[in-house]
Amino acid sequence: MMSKFRQRLLFAALFVFACSPEVNGHCWERTYDQDSFVCFCNATCCDEPGILAAPEAGTFAHYVSDRAEFRIEAFTGPIEDAAGSAPASVAVDTTQTYQTILGFGGAYTDAAGENFNSLSPETKEWLNRAYWSSEGNEYNIIRITIGGSDCSSRPYTLDDVEGDVELVHWSLQPEDYNYKIPNVKEAIRMSNEEVLVFGSPWSPPAWMKSNNMLNGTGYLLRENWQPYANYIVKWAQAYQREGIPLWGLTPQNEPLDQQEEWVINACRWYPDEMRDWIRDYLGPSLVAAGFGGLKMMNDDFNRETLPYYVEPCFADPDCSKFVDGVAVHWYSDDFYPPELLLETRDLDPSKFLLYTEASNPAVRGPDGLYAPLGNWERGEHYLRNIIEALNYYSVGWVDWNLALDVYGTPQWIGDHLDAAVIVNATADEFYKQPMFYALAHVSKFFKRGDVRVDAIPTLDTIKAAAVLKDDGTVAVVVLNMAEEPTGLSISVDGTRFINVDLEAKSFNSFLVPPA
Repeated sequence: MMSKFRQRLLFAALFVFACSPEVNGHCWERTYDQDSFVCFCNATCCDEPGILAAPEAGTFAHYVSDRAEFRIEAFTGPIEDAAGSAPASVAVDTTQTYQTILGFGGAYTDAAGENFNSLSPETKEWLNRAYWSSEGNEYNIIRITIGGSDCSSRPYTLDDVEGDVELVHWSLQPEDYNYKIPNVKEAIRMSNEEVLVFGSPWSPPAWMKSNNMLNGTGYLLRENWQPYANYIVKWAQAYQREGIPLWGLTPQNEPLDQQEEWVINACRWYPDEMRDWIRDYLGPSLVAAGFGGLKMMNDDFNRETLPYYVEPCFADPDCSKFVDGVAVHWYSDDFYPPELLLETRDLDPSKFLLYTEASNPAVRGPDGLYAPLGNWERGEHYLRNIIEALNYYSVGWVDWNLALDVYGTPQWIGDHLDAAVIVNATADEFYKQPMFYALAHVSKFFKRGDVRVDAIPTLDTIKAAAVLKDDGTVAVVVLNMAEEPTGLSISVDGTRFINVDLEAKSFNSFLVPPA
């Protein structure tokens, strides 16, 4: 169902025809056992949305991905002076301004790097372009693990020599040199803007912990608080020497995951302990080593830990001065209200909120766990939560593994996950999931420096967020969760109107030029 006010954009400035002539359309579709399809790429072919061109005066640009047919398909239409008779509307008010956007990205875990490296140079180039280039998703944030994580092929840290409190044996590992550093450098080379790199540790060396394990319920022994701060400083120094410009740091991934059976690399930090360690050890050690400018983000865990986890640090000026923001994971967003984000922001509005991890699990089939290729609901779930997070002051969103294999691995703990990109090394190809395009609909349109403005929908099946750009352009992202096409009228400041039909189950991004 296409609006009479809208026509497909046919000029190459808005869409790059990267595939060979025999490919039908921009996406080389492949359908598996899910409700939608993936776009697959190999050494010779990959779809790219291209470099966005500003719409002509008096017109809007509309980019569509939907469950049935499109992947960031570009259309255009006239801006009108009155709302249509659509059942749904979104009111955009550019006079109501909120947080400034920082950006979007993903994590170069060991698993992601291993899957990137499993492809031929030609196919890997397409994968890098898909995420980092101006023609691709234009990601501009990278998270990397400090040492190993659950998404590694083996359990390890950067100093596994028992009792080495002087860190004589501390060293970067093959995973750093093979999977992280070269891929991060490639992303930085390919991006047209500054890529912000931040690190997160999963566990100190086992010998530093109470349980002498990388996982489980162990905590950092107090006598090792300074050696572990030194451990983090050595990581920052090593990456700086390797030519990786660091932007930020979280002191611990998921500091309260402490079940006895917890199999993921972990370390318990109660809020008051984290306050004391940052205040007395980690913060001063980073400053002394010349890394006082790193953006430190406290918590790095689910919404239910807010605001109480960060309160002790924020209430202590000597801790708070080292902390710039709050890192949030998305895993419990469906169960805990977004007002917790507001409560956290209200503790100290000078500190930013950034979503730093999101991932869906693999699913179990008759032959074991696998990544469901083409699942639309997972992409919709992503975009729904991204829009909500943005509307509650998050400055961006960072996905978890940038790529996994068809089984959702490797993981040394035996678990399996889904990812926005799934790699099939045997065929030398990769698959862009609906989640990939959900992220693209924000990462290409909401850019660093844009300012969020009000975007209020009238139907529960419509979710929306909007930003105002420096030049006066307005970008609006709209999710239609309805099973049927939906007529929509977007009002921009009550003076400019976009009247359009949204496809059923669709992601939509609009660009509206300055008045």
